[in-house]
Amino acid sequence: MSDTDVAPSLALPVSPAADRGRAWVVTALLVVFMMINFADKAVLGLAADPIRADLHLSATSYGLANSAFFLFFSLSGAAVGILADRVPSRGLLLGMALLWSLAQGPLALGGGIAVLVGSRVLLGAAEGPAYPIAQHTALSWFADRRRSLAASLVLAGTSLGVVVASPVVTSIMNRHGWRAAFGTVAVAGALWAVLWLLLGRENPAADRPVTPDTASDTRPPRYRDIIRTRTWVGVTLAYFATYWVVAFALVWMPSYLENALGYSSTSASKLVGLAWALSIVVIFGQAGMTGWLLRRGVASRVARGRVGGVLLLVAAAAMLAVPAASHGAAVALLIAGTVFAGPMSSIAAATAVELVPAVRRGGALGTMNAAATLAGLIGPAVIGKLIDAHAMAGYRDAAVLSGALLLIGAIAALWLIDAERDAANLAPAKEGS
Repeated sequence: MSDTDVAPSLALPVSPAADRGRAWVVTALLVVFMMINFADKAVLGLAADPIRADLHLSATSYGLANSAFFLFFSLSGAAVGILADRVPSRGLLLGMALLWSLAQGPLALGGGIAVLVGSRVLLGAAEGPAYPIAQHTALSWFADRRRSLAASLVLAGTSLGVVVASPVVTSIMNRHGWRAAFGTVAVAGALWAVLWLLLGRENPAADRPVTPDTASDTRPPRYRDIIRTRTWVGVTLAYFATYWVVAFALVWMPSYLENALGYSSTSASKLVGLAWALSIVVIFGQAGMTGWLLRRGVASRVARGRVGGVLLLVAAAAMLAVPAASHGAAVALLIAGTVFAGPMSSIAAATAVELVPAVRRGGALGTMNAAATLAGLIGPAVIGKLIDAHAMAGYRDAAVLSGALLLIGAIAALWLIDAERDAANLAPAKEGS
């Protein structure tokens, strides 16, 4: 990697080599941050059957408990994203990690459905800004042509979190009960906060103040203008479809494998782990392809929009084929649908960063993430209703619904995303223009 692959720092005494080292240390910490974030999300899905049995919950009630996680998830994601354009993100990330641990402590110690819902509401509010702020912080360290790799690394943390959590959480639950699993992820969040306090930093160049000269000549685009662009609409629709599948996989896939397809809890956790492990391969494959295209001068509407759209088409075809498949083929198709949908999350982040100037990066990422992750609020509850209404057929209906949404997302990505065009239209305008 050349010196110009890392965004230049304003701290003159710091060498380019030191900047590169710090960039990768920060990125590595943010990968672990997202691992813990998705382990927190995954634990409720992995513990679905013992929680439902212990607390006497129907599928609808359990789905609503999962949806409670997203009650303030999107709102906090947007609010804190905009806040990150004004205050350092280092403290925001530290506060989030500490709140994650605080939210899960009571559930680890005891309580019923009220504690479960309260814990998930607080956890969701604290985790809502996690992905956009992590990407905002990581991508500020890298030049545009390297951002696909950095964004994919942070996204890979989400998959690694589920890969690691699946066997670990299942083992802890089998030995010590499901509450111990929540205690484990709470401790992990607290340990990360200590490491971030010691090693976490922001790129000084990301905090470049607005000078009197630039302040008088230009103004950044308004948020309402950003969210009206075809690129923002397209990438948000595509990301919404992806997040619907993420929520389906986290909350209902273990139960689908056990109750509809007859796998044991141990086998189901291994298959879930396999799905997320394979998604890492596809994520880095997409990052490599997109980076290769960008370095050869291919427009980002192709390198990001078309590549992402094709991946969503593959995921949609897999999900739509699930009802007609045998048990073994259904598992393969479910995994394929999850795996090929995943890279759109990193494409969305890199596209949003390309679309807007640095002073609007946090807000653009936060509002996009807020709109897309509404899928997490709606999806688990809707799927729970389908399962209660149609029993085993409800799982197949959920796969078809997911496939239809992925198809819409694919069309949006292929047709609407063109960050270069829309960034030019959003270029800072002269005051008074």
